[in-house]
Amino acid sequence: MKIAIPKERRAGELRVAASPETVKKLIGLGYSVVIEAGAGEGSSFPDAQFAEAGATVAADAAALSDADIILKVRRPLTAEEGTDETASYKEGAVLFCQLDALTQPGVVKALEARKVTSFAMELMPRITRAQSMDILSSQNNLAGYRAVIDGAAEFGRAFPMMMTAAGTVAPARVLVFGAGVAGLQAVATAKRLGAVVHATDVRPATKEQVESLGGKFVVVDEAMEKEAETAGGYAKEMPPEYFVKQKQVVGEFLKKADIAITTALIPGRKAPTLITEEQVKTMKPGSVIIDLAAEQGGNCECTVPGEVVIRHGVKVVGHTNVASRLPGDSSALFSRNLFNFVQLLTDKGDKTLKINWDDDLVKGTCVTRDGAVVHPALAATPAAAG
Repeated sequence: MKIAIPKERRAGELRVAASPETVKKLIGLGYSVVIEAGAGEGSSFPDAQFAEAGATVAADAAALSDADIILKVRRPLTAEEGTDETASYKEGAVLFCQLDALTQPGVVKALEARKVTSFAMELMPRITRAQSMDILSSQNNLAGYRAVIDGAAEFGRAFPMMMTAAGTVAPARVLVFGAGVAGLQAVATAKRLGAVVHATDVRPATKEQVESLGGKFVVVDEAMEKEAETAGGYAKEMPPEYFVKQKQVVGEFLKKADIAITTALIPGRKAPTLITEEQVKTMKPGSVIIDLAAEQGGNCECTVPGEVVIRHGVKVVGHTNVASRLPGDSSALFSRNLFNFVQLLTDKGDKTLKINWDDDLVKGTCVTRDGAVVHPALAATPAAAG
């Protein structure tokens, strides 16, 4: 069976869905691998490295059209976006990528029409056996690290306390909203750089994790937070009264913060507002907000997705696709996530893809199959109606 690795065509995307390491492993499973020329340039993986690993380097995407399996980072472009990548996929091909299936019905409909079997890697169940395939964890971990680095770069002062002959430099104060994978990495990174770190999350179970990394946990409402986590480990959307209380409690910490990092996302929904414009006005001049939820509307009312703006003396950073700002590492981890899933679905005897449709990981991620939308969260959407 043939695996294709096309070049990512979405603006600003520097990642690639394979590394020389995973190409070798895929070939070891019995697959042939073809990669579009230049696909790895943004991640510092030149064509020569892929060729050395055993892949065939194709001059353009046309040479990938007969592939049985397509590995991508981001969802394919559709005709509505000007370039239709899905049109080049053969009927019955299997696609693995971050599909954004819950928020992008257009691409789901296009794959349904092409009779492509698609797997949305962002829907991977958060269970122990799926950890090595969880793209959200691997990419958010790097995004949390990068958020602190971006914050340090934008901040006009030093992070650690410094004792000098000329006087003492006070440590930076960092406030992290959300103690998931990205938030915990932000806590750890900011602490390593010498900052005083506070973090808040609706899930009280994260308190111990924050404190184990050297941060201090901010409790908003202990009673409401006990019901704030889904069975799958994601944060639930909280009632309006919770955010009123959060505004009051966290607002006092925000006034003292030099850097605020927001990480709150709800799958398939607009990002919740955690920092209002009124709160931005109370922050110290020269402070910085890094909004990791910018791509889904932002956690701060002043965020402009894709831009760095100054509002009321505060720098608000709204970079999107933050994992792509560390393309080498993020590609290496993303490609391992994909390899681990493909390996699970590969019959080691005849060295072909043999999908167990009863596997919980398959049921949790398969979006389209045999010309129909099959994921339970999408079966009633307009995309399913064709």
